[in-house]
Amino acid sequence: MLQLDNIVKRFGSVLALNGVTFDLAAGEVHCLLGDNGAGKSTLIRIISGYHQPTEGSIRFEGRNVRFDSPSDALNFGIATVYQDLALVPLMSVTRNFFMGREPVRAFGPIKHFRRKYAEEIAAEQMRKIGISVSDPNINVGVMSGGERQTLAIARAVYFGAKVLILDEPTSALGVRQTATVLRYIVELRAQGVAIIFITHNVRQARAVGDRFTVLNRGRSLGTFKKEEKTRDELEDLMSGTIELADLVSVAGVGGR
Repeated sequence: MLQLDNIVKRFGSVLALNGVTFDLAAGEVHCLLGDNGAGKSTLIRIISGYHQPTEGSIRFEGRNVRFDSPSDALNFGIATVYQDLALVPLMSVTRNFFMGREPVRAFGPIKHFRRKYAEEIAAEQMRKIGISVSDPNINVGVMSGGERQTLAIARAVYFGAKVLILDEPTSALGVRQTATVLRYIVELRAQGVAIIFITHNVRQARAVGDRFTVLNRGRSLGTFKKEEKTRDELEDLMSGTIELADLVSVAGVGGR
């Protein structure tokens, strides 16, 4: 579905990504792991079209592509749900669901929002993910964190996302809300959606992930299947513990 080869990104003298290779298959949850400053956000912004790589290539569905803007990526079917969700708390569920893509009926030069139709669609899509919205006109601000997260994801999927990028979707959620989001991720994988799950929580990643790519200081430390690395080993890679141990061993002071 998506392949990035030897991606390098420089911001002036700062090397944010140093030769990162990453691929994603349809119907796969590929977890992107790394601590703060690892390069996860930069890589995602390149896939989303916010940044262009300094070096390297991107292939989507077998052909070379270039995303010059977020709208370019979105037109290809790559949607990103960020931590802030891009939801307006004082607007209704329906208005948030269709924000920027409102269904309208034209009467000459006048366009009329198809409110009833939009309410039915929004309520139906929320029901599909197991969230019952008694009134789609309620403000998003009264919903729980997990419900808001799934609303943002459902919106992206409804509008044709082939690749769904989830940026720390559970970072501010409680246990029950986190379970709701993870369950929905599994359901989307079964539907064939390709998912990039960015997180620093290895336990949650292993609950839903098929493969794991670990970034550390702008470099990829490898891509692994679930059976190839334990939770502790992935956490050591994320923190740089394994890499530091290798350096100490090379220096000849491993036994001290």
